[in-house]
Amino acid sequence: MRGKQFLTACILASTSLLSACITADSANVYKKNEMKQLTTARAGVIENIRDVKMDDSSTGIGSIAGAVIGGLGASSHIGKGSGAVVSGVIGSILGGLLGNKIETNITRKPAKELTILMKDNAQRLVVVQDADLNFSVGQHVDVITDGVTARVVPLTKTTNSL
Repeated sequence: MRGKQFLTACILASTSLLSACITADSANVYKKNEMKQLTTARAGVIENIRDVKMDDSSTGIGSIAGAVIGGLGASSHIGKGSGAVVSGVIGSILGGLLGNKIETNITRKPAKELTILMKDNAQRLVVVQDADLNFSVGQHVDVITDGVTARVVPLTKTTNSL
């Protein structure tokens, strides 16, 4: 009974840790430290849109949690003595592989690679961001940048030249 409680605690802890690793990379989400920061908005036109996947770096938590759960589960239910040790090792390996795969699937999400022709200097920029906004080729957009990061947002009206 104690093993089941420990196993349940491990599963809950790993789920909590994995969910905390998922980040919002949307053009609609600002982190607190990005608030009240001066950024530049440059007008452009979308030339190309490509569906890509964003892979949030693996933390290894899935592998570790899977190995612990697999090792405990296999060693406590398969074999006795040295057989339990062998089954625990095999369970750890398989659990680690499965945990890594689950973590990868949780942290990988759809994104858009946007190629933008800038109106001010005809420079072509590429920005990858969450696929939560709808864009189309030929659409007028603003590229908002702080010099390090950038986000693309739809331009609701075209700007007039000064």
